[in-house]
Amino acid sequence: MATPALVLLPGLLNTPRVYDPVVAVLGDTAEITVPALHSYDSLSAMADAVLATAPERFSLGGFSMGGYVSFEILRRAPERIERLALIDTQAGPDSTQSTTRRRALAEQSQLGRFHGVTASLLPNLIHPSRLSDKSVVDPIVEMAAEIGAEGFLREQRAIMARPDSRPMLIDIKVPTVVIFGRQDHVIPLARGEEMAADISNSRLVVLDDCGHVAPLEKPVEVAAALRRWISQ
Repeated sequence: MATPALVLLPGLLNTPRVYDPVVAVLGDTAEITVPALHSYDSLSAMADAVLATAPERFSLGGFSMGGYVSFEILRRAPERIERLALIDTQAGPDSTQSTTRRRALAEQSQLGRFHGVTASLLPNLIHPSRLSDKSVVDPIVEMAAEIGAEGFLREQRAIMARPDSRPMLIDIKVPTVVIFGRQDHVIPLARGEEMAADISNSRLVVLDDCGHVAPLEKPVEVAAALRRWISQ
């Protein structure tokens, strides 16, 4: 039996490194690729880049911003997707408040005030129990520094312009797993519950004591959920 192909898409201010602990556990189950997305300034460009290098048929997983790109890929080439994993992401567009906040951050970055992920931002991103865990904190800070202000601006432009993907959820028929940290403060668990309710062939996996960055906070649990999903 051929090894399944799995493409995992990173989130805002994430390099492929965000999935390293998951890949370390899951690597024997699938042929995994994790493309970088931060050099593109639209979801359509990100989706096109992924499709240009991905196998003809593959399983697709997206974390946070990577989930937005996953929906864009589904719009373009649904016939190429065998399975879908949505990790701490949402189908809806930005609220007015979120867009205003993103624009303010983008303006600050253009003025040379991009500081990456600082210690003051971490409590919003990860569970309190992980704030002193270097295996979680160091990659988050270092990935943001690597992507830098220009990459951050490109990603924010892409995210702000994303369409509402909620109407397409009922048309998704492939096996889908929705994975969420119970204490995600960036995207509330309710968004994951809504997606799982609207996708007919879906399973919701909620990770306790976990914030937004599940692939780093709970890599063993994320890998276990993905392993069950791939074996469907």
